Amino acid sequence: MSTEPIRIARKRGGEVEVDGPVDEFAAQILDRAGFIFRPTLRGVWIRLHFDTGQENENRQATYAAQMLSAAGYQVDLDPNLLPAAGHRSPVNGWPPRTGAVMPQPASHSAQQRRH
Repeated sequence: MSTEPIRIARKRGGEVEVDGPVDEFAAQILDRAGFIFRPTLRGVWIRLHFDTGQENENRQATYAAQMLSAAGYQVDLDPNLLPAAGHRSPVNGWPPRTGAVMPQPASHSAQQRRH
């Protein structure tokens, strides 16, 4: 894996794109998160579908960043793609909007006490 991060950002035209070292496994993760791959003269353009709504694009981009991060990739997610305040991200609210550590769910804490 590369030490250079995979970048997910909203570009000037409003589209959400991925740049950086995307290998085959990362491409599968991005495909699972709803990104599409279009060949270009310089390689492959990786982006979300157009006109699905900014809130949905934000959720998809955050979900992709979570999955890539869980798989061990370095990810640079544009802060403007974080879900709107009051909306929980797909997996445990990652990344936290304030930079604070997310509290463990009650069921997880209870399991740790039993062991």
